[in-house]
Amino acid sequence: YQYLSRYKQKKNLDRFTFHPGMFEVSERECLECLMEFCERKDPSWTELSNFTHFLSFQLRKCEQSVFCSSVVGQEFHGF
Repeated sequence: YQYLSRYKQKKNLDRFTFHPGMFEVSERECLECLMEFCERKDPSWTELSNFTHFLSFQLRKCEQSVFCSSVVGQEFHGF
């Protein structure tokens, strides 16, 4: 949710890092955001679960990548 909400607001994600346990909104607002980005009209819980697990995996890999580090980000904005 932390990434999706910032993406939706067109905020710069280059220097943002996920913070586990940080709750910014209600569960309802989080679910609405996930459903919007899942791009399914009426997703099942399984589809939402698969979507969030896949997205989480991809974002973790991105955060760990040397190409997405703050050092590289200073030279190559948006890389």
